[in-house]
Amino acid sequence: MPKATVRKPLKWVASSKRDLNAMPDDVKDVFGYAIDLAQAGGKHVDAKPLSGFGSAGVLEVVEDRQGDTYRAVYTVRFAGWVYVLHCFQKKSKSGIKTPQKDIDLIKARLKAAETDFEAWKQAAKGVQR
Repeated sequence: MPKATVRKPLKWVASSKRDLNAMPDDVKDVFGYAIDLAQAGGKHVDAKPLSGFGSAGVLEVVEDRQGDTYRAVYTVRFAGWVYVLHCFQKKSKSGIKTPQKDIDLIKARLKAAETDFEAWKQAAKGVQR
């Protein structure tokens, strides 16, 4: 009998789940699959480290549909957890670069995820005693 894979719990930061749900169904399917793979410890073939975040801990999946570009950003930086940081439609026409307002939002949400993770760790330590 194959050993069951322990799935990482998923946390949606701020409006990320609502934003994903507002996207076209085929885009939601791709992003949902990428997040599901991350929970299982894998990585979607199109997931790439988001530039400016120092490591492969913050990943981005980009999907183009009918001339529109959609992005989902999540992190696996915190042991045992997947945090979805931002899901958005890129509206900027200035090349492939992520707009600064979205980068700033991702940084703020990453900080919120870190705070949440640290609080969880402290609570877990209290339970273990």
